[in-house]
Amino acid sequence: MSEETKRRHIGQYVASGDWSDYWTTRISQAQSGKINVRGYPVEELITNLNYSQAAFLILSGELPDERESALFDLVLRSGMDQQFISAAAGAARFTASAFPESAIPALASGMLASGSITGSPQEPAEMLMASVAQDLDSVAAVRATIQLWLEKRGAVPGLGHPVHKEGEPRAIAVRRIAIDLDGWRSHGQRLDEIEAELANQKGRKIPVNLAGAIGAVLADLNFDPLIIGGLGALAYGMSLLAHITEEIREGVPLRIIPDELGGHYAGPAERHLPDEDK
Repeated sequence: MSEETKRRHIGQYVASGDWSDYWTTRISQAQSGKINVRGYPVEELITNLNYSQAAFLILSGELPDERESALFDLVLRSGMDQQFISAAAGAARFTASAFPESAIPALASGMLASGSITGSPQEPAEMLMASVAQDLDSVAAVRATIQLWLEKRGAVPGLGHPVHKEGEPRAIAVRRIAIDLDGWRSHGQRLDEIEAELANQKGRKIPVNLAGAIGAVLADLNFDPLIIGGLGALAYGMSLLAHITEEIREGVPLRIIPDELGGHYAGPAERHLPDEDK
């Protein structure tokens, strides 16, 4: 069945009684004693590819060339830790302190905390894709993009950092290396233009952050925004696993937030239910 005619609603299957294409995948095929991934025998892939090349194939469906492989590897190694700045690290460590038997629940918790506010590259990539696709000259497209996001959220995705006000070290490194690898193309250049125009409007620099940088690189590699968001979480996953292991082996079981660390109560003073006998 072609993509144009593929059924996408459960009612179509119920009405027809034909469930032959209900579960389909183009990713891999497994039979007794044989596994093909994207058409390639799995033994060949394990023998000949490194991790980033194999991951690129699984996600894109095709083997990367040398440039693509280097850029993809850059993204995967860019999620270096930055102490406790990431909300994902806090979420993971809190979970680890309450469930020290395994790293997996805490790892899932940290992944779930990788959202639009905590550094996911999905939204910056979607913004850049939409901006580049606009039927406007670059100056008008950049201004329209900034206006849209300032009105929508008061901030532009992929720009700004709570600590690194002059420049995010990881983002700076990713951008520099991507340029050297010819991987800072239309979406990366649009991010530069947005950064410059926003600084002009605000009168101060709001630098590109890691989410913006890897969102631009992956958009220039033509990845789906959903994959880009997932890769952002996976890139930070090794740092999360290090945090989790440290918390379980060396941390304080059952972490709390005491008053001394900002856990202040701001609700009403003690009160009581009405006395129904009065």
